[in-house]
Amino acid sequence: MKSLFESMLWNSRYIVMLAVVSSIVGMLLLFLLSAADMGHLAIDYIEMTFFGKDYPDFHTRAVSHIITAVDDFLLATVLLIFALGLYELFIDKIEIAHGDKSSSNILVINTLDDLKDRLGKVILMILIVAFFKNVLHVTFDDPLNILYMGAGILMVSLASYFSHKSSAKH
Repeated sequence: MKSLFESMLWNSRYIVMLAVVSSIVGMLLLFLLSAADMGHLAIDYIEMTFFGKDYPDFHTRAVSHIITAVDDFLLATVLLIFALGLYELFIDKIEIAHGDKSSSNILVINTLDDLKDRLGKVILMILIVAFFKNVLHVTFDDPLNILYMGAGILMVSLASYFSHKSSAKH
């Protein structure tokens, strides 16, 4: 009875495959949607530049779309790292990732701390991009807004600095 229970308990780790497959599907969707959005933006630019079609406030819209695409690409990267990390931690090592000397080790996850560190860095980048996206819409009609903007930039800089300092120790 004990052996059967332990076997069932051990094999229950395969339920993690639901999270792995779902993360890969979400990653693919985000990459495809963001790439399609960038394609539409490029078409709009070509129409505006070469065919004289009028797009009012195109520059602001383009910057907003590009920042959103970067944000989506980073989130897709989080999903990829998460999927690979879960698979390596709970299912099996990915032999091709460990044997390929020409590739980066960023996708090789050996411990839960590795997964946490890699996800934390990418999530920090997502937050920085989101901060940058929101800064585009700040109006400087109040001196307090300028102070808040400076404080926000300082916090982002400190977070980036400490993240870099932390990775330098490893």
